[in-house]
Order: sequence, then C-alpha cells, then structure tokens
Amino acid sequence: MSSSDIFIGETIGTAVLILLGGGVCAAVTLKASKARNAGWLAIAFGWGFAVMTAVYISGPLSGAHLNPAVTVALAIKNSDWSNVPVYFAGQLLGAMIGAALVWAAYYGQFHAHLTDREIVGGPGAQATAAKAVEAEEKGAGPVLGIFSTGPEIRNVVQNLATEIIGTVVLILAVLTQGLNDNGNGLGVLGGLITALVVVSIGLSLGGPTGYAINPARDLGPRIVHALLPLPNKGGSDWSYAWIPVVGPLIGGAIAAGIYNVAFA
Repeated sequence: MSSSDIFIGETIGTAVLILLGGGVCAAVTLKASKARNAGWLAIAFGWGFAVMTAVYISGPLSGAHLNPAVTVALAIKNSDWSNVPVYFAGQLLGAMIGAALVWAAYYGQFHAHLTDREIVGGPGAQATAAKAVEAEEKGAGPVLGIFSTGPEIRNVVQNLATEIIGTVVLILAVLTQGLNDNGNGLGVLGGLITALVVVSIGLSLGGPTGYAINPARDLGPRIVHALLPLPNKGGSDWSYAWIPVVGPLIGGAIAAGIYNVAFA
C-alpha cells in the first residue's frame, strides 16, 4: 500500500465511521429526530454497523485501521512504524470530516435542540435545563455527546482503566480474528467480527465512559464541536479529552504485547 492509498483510505473510512456512528448519537439525542430516545441498544448497534461499513469501504485501500490504537498495535506486532504518521493523519482528518457531515445532516435538528429553552435553560425552563446547566458547568455542552465521549462518574483512574480495558478487548479481537491475509489491516470477515465486538463492548463496557476505544474517533469530533457555530453548544470538556486518547493507545499497546507473548 502506498502512502497516498493509506491516507485516502483512512480519511474516507474514518469519515464514514464517524458519520454513521455520530449520526446514530444525533438521531437518538436531538429533539426533532424521528429516532429520539431510541436508547443505548440503538447506539451500540449503530456504532457496530458503522465500523462494518467503514471497514468494507476503506479496507482495499488502507487495510481499514480507522483507529490509532489499531495502528499502534499493528506497528508493535509487525515491528514497522514507517506508515504510522500517515495512518494517524488520515484518521484524524477523516474523523473531523465525519463529524462535520453529522452536523450538516442534522443541521435543523441541532438548531431546534439548542434553542429549546427546556434543554439549554432560560425563561420557563423545566428540569431538563438544570441538567444541561450542570453538564455545562462540568465542561460538557448539551450536545457534546453526539461528537465525543464523557464519563458518567468522573474518576480519572476508573475512566482511564475503562478505556484501556475496552480497547484491549477490541485489539485482541482484531489481532486474533480480524486481520487480512497480509496481516496489515482488517479483512472481509474481520470487518464483520470487529463490528460485532464493538457492539459487545458498547453493551458491556460502554456505560461508564461511552467507550471511545479510538483516539481519533473522540479527538477529531471534539475539535469540530469546538469550532462549529452551534448556538448554546456549551463547552467541549477539554479537561477530560486526554483520557479517550491516552487510554486507547495504552490499551492497543498492551493488547499487542499480549498477542506477541501468547499468540505469536
């Protein structure tokens, strides 16, 4: 794979991943969406199908890493770091593009949601406003969850451990079951297996932090949230932002170490 193929494949694939994954979060969250309040099952399966779709689209070009934790793990496994910067660049750019596309697709819904006094506060606001104000005081605006993750209980050690554990499960599944014949990315069957593993992680381990398990998936959309001209959007919770970046990278490295010791 050439550097240009890797960059293009990762950009397109990660954009699709975030468009569909962030899209299901928007569909469940925003007040004028037909899928509002569809629940955690919809989010977990939506992200799983997003992974599957993105892998099948980008796999022929880049091997469909779509996740810096996967890239780090494969670099450790294969002892080859030469293309890591190109993968990282495509993943971050793609994540930002995908987040911007979610905003475009739900533009009217964002406006309706963020100008609703019951959601963002103001005269006549109800109990939901108090929740929004409380969230904003903690640094997270009322729609930040559409773009990036956040903890239900803020405990640095627990939050970091949750992201590490979830990522170890994901990367071990990728390394043992998901790789293509060249061992440098996800294969056709691996895309389906990985998608189902993501659903499982979401259902079983997603409750505490929202299971970023992917630094680009969290950081790129968080940057877009900070830049977009959304009314009453609140903060981007930068004090938490390092956890869904560092945790998955640690988890990817641990999983690669386990693989090299136990499976290689």
